[in-house]
Amino acid sequence: MSGELTPSVIKRIIRQVGLKCAAQGQSLSETLVAFMVKAVVLDPRNDFNMDQILTENDMQDLIQLCVTRLLDTTNPSLSTIKMQVYFDMNYANRDELLSEQEHVLEGKVAPVVRAITESGPHEQEEMENVYQKIVTYALLRSGLGSSTDIEAIREVTAALQSVFPQTEMITFISLSKKDKEQQLKDLAMLVTGIRLYNKQCQKGGSGIDDLPNILHEAIPSATRTLDKRLDSCQLLAHRYTALLESMQEDSHRHSQLSTFKLKEALFNVRQYEAFLCILQSNAVTSAQEVESLDVKFKAAMVVLKNTVQDKTSIESKEVFPLFIELSKLWTGYQNEMLLLSFLTNMADNLQQFLEIQSQLFPEEMLISLLEGVTVKSDEERIKETMETRVNVSDFKNQEWLFPETTDNFEQLLIQYHGFCAHSIGVKSITLPGNPAIGILKHKEKYYVFSSKEAAYIFAQDPDKFIQLNVEKAKKYAELIQLLELHHQFEYLVPHTQARNVKKSLMKPPPKCDSGTQTNTHILPPTIVRSYEWNEWELRRKAIKLANLRRKLTHGMQTNLSHMRRENCTQVYLPKDAGTQTKRDSSSNVPKPQIFLKGLRGGSSAPTHMVTVDLTRPLDET
Repeated sequence: MSGELTPSVIKRIIRQVGLKCAAQGQSLSETLVAFMVKAVVLDPRNDFNMDQILTENDMQDLIQLCVTRLLDTTNPSLSTIKMQVYFDMNYANRDELLSEQEHVLEGKVAPVVRAITESGPHEQEEMENVYQKIVTYALLRSGLGSSTDIEAIREVTAALQSVFPQTEMITFISLSKKDKEQQLKDLAMLVTGIRLYNKQCQKGGSGIDDLPNILHEAIPSATRTLDKRLDSCQLLAHRYTALLESMQEDSHRHSQLSTFKLKEALFNVRQYEAFLCILQSNAVTSAQEVESLDVKFKAAMVVLKNTVQDKTSIESKEVFPLFIELSKLWTGYQNEMLLLSFLTNMADNLQQFLEIQSQLFPEEMLISLLEGVTVKSDEERIKETMETRVNVSDFKNQEWLFPETTDNFEQLLIQYHGFCAHSIGVKSITLPGNPAIGILKHKEKYYVFSSKEAAYIFAQDPDKFIQLNVEKAKKYAELIQLLELHHQFEYLVPHTQARNVKKSLMKPPPKCDSGTQTNTHILPPTIVRSYEWNEWELRRKAIKLANLRRKLTHGMQTNLSHMRRENCTQVYLPKDAGTQTKRDSSSNVPKPQIFLKGLRGGSSAPTHMVTVDLTRPLDET
């Protein structure tokens, strides 16, 4: 089994680690095992060299180290890695989630669509069966009520008959399969719009939930829950940061707290905080979207009521687009309900990865450890350094950016997730960076710092501290995703075969295409058209000027030639010509003229026949 860490060897290692963990009662996903193998190989304390061939003993040591770390449930580092794997495998942005939901809905109604579009009924009973399937499709597609709700089925049937009576089935059957599918979607939206309008008029609406009011209550509740959890984890992060700083300032305190896994615990709550911020941002986006939907839905309903106004008959071209618009807006409400449910489930499931904090650091223990220690929040740290900034004149070869001198300052892609670039590698602490101090631009990347002193030290040798941060991420593998160091570890991706090709455990940093364009000539053109570089051309012009000095030009003009000029053209007139390719000739022969005399007999007994040849000679013709 010894050899290089090729994909096949790594896959074999992952399988054996998974089997050993399963034997210990821990059923782990292949993705988590693959990430742990990567973390163990990267950790310099384990002395695994990627450039050397591993022996059989090395393979067994690697497997045993992975199993040990995966079974150590008291290590916050393992909880952080599990949290990262879970979030990467389950989180999806708005577009991805809605696209997946649309795909699920298409699969749900696919059997009904197939039964409708592929059937060719001719009998009346068959027509009625297909029509009933269209009713079922409209109900399933809208998601407004259950297919077993008799009242909902009656409402859908009545709405469908008002826009698509059964007499139209003959025309529907003659359509192509693609046209049938499109008409089914249009009919489903029309039926949904009609049912929503009837519900607004209190004439129906069975099985239709009041989604706007539900969202108005659920979104603030979800936001408050996220805010509460975010405040709680930020408080833990501030406490852990204060304890780690006190360890570096006091040797006695260092010996007292060195047995605790404060660094791993800090990284755990910082990662949890980052994920909660993503979910919170999505919740804010949902709240804004619901507000926009409320305005549009109310406006569409008012327009529809003004159009209908208890009329007995209305042209379809006037009212059908309004029903369809109403249906689309209601689909927006349904999407927001789906997104809110997804965010709530994600937040609830992430909570389990923070349970280890209460086990390692109960509230009473933390309070006792924090005696005599000043706990500062991220906002307080940033506020303390708002008045200090880097003096650009102290650096000759470094470029510093400031808010008042940089366009799109807030949109700069800060490295290390906005944490201080100096404190990570030197102190193993994730301190918030303050952009007001100054952002260092080094090799097209941007770095922030927690203090002016940290900025000056880092700027003296940025590459050295960047490498320190990379080495720290090798020691604590959870920092790779927390600090967004994916580009530093692209050479080792052992679990690509075990993941969906559309996802990756290490998501690349966001990128965007940009371009600039300048005018070809910014300054006015200064080209001298009369300039000549050729000496002989200059001589020719000189001779021409010399000749002109001794010559006079005379001209005259008559009234007839005034404002006229002579024109002449020359053409070749066509000529008569003929050719002969053959000649006609003929020949004639004399026509034979032969007469017989005496065929009828005569007075004498014997008959004498005389032949008379009157044919003209050949030379006479």
